Amino acid sequence: MGKEELMRKLEEKIKNCRKCPLWELRTNAVPGSGSYDAKVMFVGEAPGYWEDQKGLPFVGRAGKVLDELLREIGLSRDEVYITNIVKCRPPENRDPTEEEIKACSPYLDRQIDIIRPKVIVPLGRHSMRYILEKFGFPVEPISKIHGETFEAHTLFGRIVIMPSYHPAAALYRPQIKEELRRDFKKLGELLKGFS
Repeated sequence: MGKEELMRKLEEKIKNCRKCPLWELRTNAVPGSGSYDAKVMFVGEAPGYWEDQKGLPFVGRAGKVLDELLREIGLSRDEVYITNIVKCRPPENRDPTEEEIKACSPYLDRQIDIIRPKVIVPLGRHSMRYILEKFGFPVEPISKIHGETFEAHTLFGRIVIMPSYHPAAALYRPQIKEELRRDFKKLGELLKGFS
């Protein structure tokens, strides 16, 4: 079975999921979008209002920041894969709970197994913590380790993890946007090594 078919089946499961109470509040589950052959996978925390409306990740204001950062390093959404740890919107855009992350994270694990990215960029502290712990790395504050790289070894080869801030943080703090720019510049350099 090819990646396309595997992902379609997984997306169907996500859209019909009832593993945690968030399903009762959703308009749409948000599996993810982009290339199933992407070298880089971005993992946010959870869908917001516009994501829930459209069923697509990062389509609100934070998504515009992400698009801009991608453009600056010569990438488009079609070349990367974008998803979240939690696939349904928490009420009032609150942080996802441990229970919600636990219920939903097997979907993310499966997406990683199918896509087999070379680089994973967790965006925000919840996704950073989950991804680093999953691959056996110690977790430190995002302000300390954003832009650093961690090398994980999987059954399908090496994955580089490079945590960064969530683009939503840049909407309120211009300093964070500059930090994000620097992180993305590093990412652009890193990806050249995988071409």
